[in-house]
Amino acid sequence: MAAEGALEVPRFFLVLAAILVVAKLLGELAERIGQPAVLGELVAGVLLGGSVLGIVPTAGPAGEVLHVLAELGVLLLLFEIGLETDLREMFRVGTASAAVAAVGVTLPFALGYLFWAHAPHGVQAGSTGLTTTAIFVGATLTATSVGITARVLSDLGRMNTQEARIIIGAAVIDDVLGLVILSVVSGVAAGAAVSGFGILRTLAVAVAFLVVAVLVGRYTAPRLFDIVVRMRVRYVLLVFSIAFALGLAALAAAAGSALIIGAFAAGLILSGTNQFDTIEKEVRPVASIFAPIFFVSVGASVDLGLLNPFDPAARGVLGVAAALTLLAVVGKVAAGWAAPWVPFRRLVVGVGMIPRGEVGLIFADIGRRAGVLGEDVFGAVLVMVMATTFIAPPGLKALFGGAPPPGR
Repeated sequence: MAAEGALEVPRFFLVLAAILVVAKLLGELAERIGQPAVLGELVAGVLLGGSVLGIVPTAGPAGEVLHVLAELGVLLLLFEIGLETDLREMFRVGTASAAVAAVGVTLPFALGYLFWAHAPHGVQAGSTGLTTTAIFVGATLTATSVGITARVLSDLGRMNTQEARIIIGAAVIDDVLGLVILSVVSGVAAGAAVSGFGILRTLAVAVAFLVVAVLVGRYTAPRLFDIVVRMRVRYVLLVFSIAFALGLAALAAAAGSALIIGAFAAGLILSGTNQFDTIEKEVRPVASIFAPIFFVSVGASVDLGLLNPFDPAARGVLGVAAALTLLAVVGKVAAGWAAPWVPFRRLVVGVGMIPRGEVGLIFADIGRRAGVLGEDVFGAVLVMVMATTFIAPPGLKALFGGAPPPGR
């Protein structure tokens, strides 16, 4: 028998099997009704989560292992997206991506802060004061879940469009800015003074890591993989490629950046090797196993009890959640008009920036644990996060419509 509190491996394997099977079945159903597969995987998470069947663990050793597998899934997804990204094309839309990211962070933060600081909302705030709560509410609206949007674009076969390049570039920049915001709000939660130097240092480290990693990697990786490809063991390119992505992700975290930025950088680097086609072909099925775990885990965090309009306790939360969702959508959609000098479909870019996903949950959870956000506020933010997460897949599908254009 397993010790009390220990991970029961056979039971965990059954849970993992259920996650993979239900995710793929509902992904298939989503595609049959004309929606991206990721929407079905998110719904699978809701059904398997604590609000319905309670199959997906969220705490204890099983929850921790599942969290690691989910992190691996999103890392492999961003690695695959990096492989599919043309670095030259990314640079061509770099200024547009930066403008979209800047507006997509600043405007939602301002809207969220002003709403909480000045509008009547009637739900219980945290214990640290109105201004601090307003800062956290604004911060939760700034995030963009690059993993969700990237998966939708990949499902739709639109990764090579200019809109996709702008969205992915902006989402990566958004993650860099998110690190800065996270450092600020964490300091606020801990009661520490937040300095301008500390903010600039966090931003500089994140940007410097991405730039240096890509520049150095583009020079050294082709030589390294020309040697690796001569080895005779099976799938050596696949193993070394994933190891390279995981190593760079760990280095990114050690440098004060984000794991997913390191994985994305690894993909950008290896897209310049002679073995790029083989690496991309072999990585795709591995990512297809682990990425659904991430999306199911995001869906499993949904508390359906917060959506019950017949529960008097939920009505105030739903009202605030509706207001926050509206501000969250408006703030990101407006970002699509941030680069008037570049021709692209602006509404597509704006909708692609909408999902908050796991990033918004991280901000909200820090605030909840620190007592900055009360349970009511946390519930409202949680509803906003899941609403924005579910808006993007059908929204992008409707805006793109039909099959991908030939040659794109």
